[in-house]
Amino acid sequence: MEKPSNLILVIFGATGDLTSRKLVPALYSLRNQGLMPEKCALIGVGRSEKTVEEFRQDMENDVKEFSEEKEADFSHISEFAGCIEYHRMDYLSPDDYEKLRQVIEKINTTRGTSGNIIFYLATPPSLYETISTNLAKAGMGLQKDGFRRFIIEKPFGYDLETAQKLNKTLHELVQEDQIFRIDHYLGKETVQNLLVTRFANGIFEPLWNRNYVHRIEITSAESIGVEERGSYYDSSGALRDMVQNHLLQMVGLTAMEPPSSLEADAIRNEVLKVFQSLQPIREEDVEKQVIRGQYTPSKIRGECVTGYRYEKGVAVRSRTETYVAIRFYINNWRWGGVPFYIRTGKRLPTRVTEVVIHFKQTPHHLFQRVIGKLAGNQLIIRIQPDEGMLLKFDMKEPGAGFNVKNVNMDFHYKDMADVRVPSAYERLLYDVMLGDSTLF
Repeated sequence: MEKPSNLILVIFGATGDLTSRKLVPALYSLRNQGLMPEKCALIGVGRSEKTVEEFRQDMENDVKEFSEEKEADFSHISEFAGCIEYHRMDYLSPDDYEKLRQVIEKINTTRGTSGNIIFYLATPPSLYETISTNLAKAGMGLQKDGFRRFIIEKPFGYDLETAQKLNKTLHELVQEDQIFRIDHYLGKETVQNLLVTRFANGIFEPLWNRNYVHRIEITSAESIGVEERGSYYDSSGALRDMVQNHLLQMVGLTAMEPPSSLEADAIRNEVLKVFQSLQPIREEDVEKQVIRGQYTPSKIRGECVTGYRYEKGVAVRSRTETYVAIRFYINNWRWGGVPFYIRTGKRLPTRVTEVVIHFKQTPHHLFQRVIGKLAGNQLIIRIQPDEGMLLKFDMKEPGAGFNVKNVNMDFHYKDMADVRVPSAYERLLYDVMLGDSTLF
């Protein structure tokens, strides 16, 4: 695989959970695979008072605790930590950005990182505009002596108006090809496998349309509650937290037309056409097509769990949804009349994310079933936790007569003992280093 150019990665929000649990472990995995640049530096930027040594030790501990490797090799952890720096600053102070620029220039000179910089905004969304604007004012958005790339975490705006405003601000500061709006679901191996399943196999794509598909269901269920994210979640809810990003991106990849190539623009253009074809839900139809709900206090597997309104940081009379299900349609020739169902929620019976293609039943039912109702064939693409694919179809039961039963033909990534499944952030960080925006 291609080795990225020398660079500096600057992470704002370096003392937060995202950096600890996902970003730094992913970077260490890339380092162990030889996929990091020859010369690279990581600068953690935060508000906390920490020495460089303390921050490096924290990062070492985080890699060991949160690594997703089955058999992690930590023998190079000290060498990895030696490339990490820490810089404390006030995100609201323009003067502090000038100091940061000086720190970056010094590290670039001493480590020979070729002037290439990636800025990762792993902060609360309210700081995205502030940080981007101050970086640009300090001259750190210009690509005169190397590339400058900005990774923006979700949610990208609170609603349409604020998303458009954020987009406008960013475009006034930097070029579109410098902006990487990250959605970690697109980094998951099985989400990318949607494209391969459809466009590399002659048996699936001819059936992938309204003539053979009865309905499509996309589910992202979690068995946990909001945990310590109550204050954030109460201003977001399931619609903003999951539907308008993760689930709609999966809808786009499931429903898109074949792209002309695997270039980023070609794939994103086809996904955009799907979004442009979504049939708006009329106000009078909302109650027929949308369900919103909250989890309440209950006993699960013998354990008493807290209701949403009693979680820390949640308003007592909160109307924020923790569950949402939507039925909608895509108005184009491929999918006209086929219902799409998306649903997501907290405190559901199990943790699973999957895409289920329900094919139409045969027009004439010749065979009898001993138990159960007639069911069409299903293709299940499991995103997490048990990544893989499952095809459900009918087979004859042994013995006299023609009794049939539903059977599964399945594939699990975990069964490929010699194949490593990278984490989502690992793949996406690597792509940003290469400047590949396909999965953004």
